[in-house]
Amino acid sequence: MDVVEKIFLTWDDVDELVDRIATRITNEFSNITHIYGIPRGGLIPAVMLSHKLGIPLTDNGYKTLTTLIVDDISDSGETLKEWEGLTTAVLLHKPHTSCSIPTINGKIHRGNEWIIYPWEQDDSKTIQDYKLDV
Repeated sequence: MDVVEKIFLTWDDVDELVDRIATRITNEFSNITHIYGIPRGGLIPAVMLSHKLGIPLTDNGYKTLTTLIVDDISDSGETLKEWEGLTTAVLLHKPHTSCSIPTINGKIHRGNEWIIYPWEQDDSKTIQDYKLDV
């Protein structure tokens, strides 16, 4: 089994990525009226963006052109497929592994490391825990 390296992001790292996305929204996407965070990874960045931009957070994920859809990462890109054609934002985008391209990303990550966010456990496995056999 291959060992996957991990990168641990700090709250400062996340705040910087959220600021980058917020700047793009302010400058290029003035039509955004609501923000939706894809459960689970997108919830925290969505709340952060909602506060920074003063745009209401919605929890119903309705698919309109004025709702920003937020996730933490576009790694495989499978999650974002459901939201194609809408305005999407991710903290990190891995273009070499993702089948989807988010509208906005905080940063492109070209490595294959597993990203651990500050709201996750340091000993997180290199697969989403909900995909593990229990």
